[in-house]
Amino acid sequence: MIAVQAPLPPPSPLPLGPTSTVLPSSVPDNAPEHCPGVESSQAGKADACEGCPNQAVCAEGPKGPDPDLPLIRERMKSVKRKVLVLSGKGGVGKSTFSAGLSWALAADEECQTGIMDIDICGPSIPLLMGLSSSTIHTSSSGWSPAYALDNLAVMSIGFLLPSNSDAVIWRGPKKNGLIKQFLKDVEWGDLDYMVVDTPPGTSDEHLSIVQYLKETGIDGAVLVTTPQEVALQDVRKEIDFCRKVGIPILGLVENMSGFVCPKCKNENQIFAPTTGGAEAMGKELGIELLGKVPLDPRIGMTCDQGMSFLDEYPDSPATIAYLDIVQRIREILGDE
Repeated sequence: MIAVQAPLPPPSPLPLGPTSTVLPSSVPDNAPEHCPGVESSQAGKADACEGCPNQAVCAEGPKGPDPDLPLIRERMKSVKRKVLVLSGKGGVGKSTFSAGLSWALAADEECQTGIMDIDICGPSIPLLMGLSSSTIHTSSSGWSPAYALDNLAVMSIGFLLPSNSDAVIWRGPKKNGLIKQFLKDVEWGDLDYMVVDTPPGTSDEHLSIVQYLKETGIDGAVLVTTPQEVALQDVRKEIDFCRKVGIPILGLVENMSGFVCPKCKNENQIFAPTTGGAEAMGKELGIELLGKVPLDPRIGMTCDQGMSFLDEYPDSPATIAYLDIVQRIREILGDE
């Protein structure tokens, strides 16, 4: 079964240029010299538009600033910190880390935490948070998120699908529209931290979340990798993305960094850091290594059961690593 949604207008008629500095200019990279900009009422109609490859798209696209941005700004006023969890590579445990980060933040009962899953085609957060059977309720004031704890709100497209096996086969505009709804229509309430779990890569979802939050600001990104070079080379692309769109990088996390035996606590390297791992890359690029989270088979078990690994196995070296990383993120953000 394919998930469907009523068509939503794209936030911009043109994709952002690959060399954007902070966020999209209203002038495409391949536009002629006197381009009026895609938001202008003259877009696609001015004399300068003649011969431009974007002319037809500009002429048909919506004009003026996105009318939903003020609604997003108003809803996000009550969210103090917004942290993206990114990785250019799939399979490095990014969603697992996002869930662990959220559990760790919410361990402080005074800390109001939210996690927003914008991995539209592969939503894992409902399972990881123990909310696979949850649904979303709507009211006149918006969508109510699901709650893993009294102080841990969760929103994901996974709550909107008829079953866990339903595919979401959407192009960019529909993905962008749903992310916009998560930001402007969800009753997040007062949050100290919002953790945003993203899909791999540097595509529609990433550009959308940055564009929609450009006025309220993103406090930083945590980049997750594994030790081997095949993951590191894609994370370098993610670092380049962050620098081009102006997202502060809080630091790197090396996930699956060695295997710790649950019985004897001895550690072995499963994914060998042949080029020095995240630590060497961080030194090369001037980015802090926030910590290394070792492999522990019980992490996978608790994730499948929707439980907090940190609560179930507080003495695990992986739990200690998570807590140290959270502490360092707080310090960098000035919250300690």
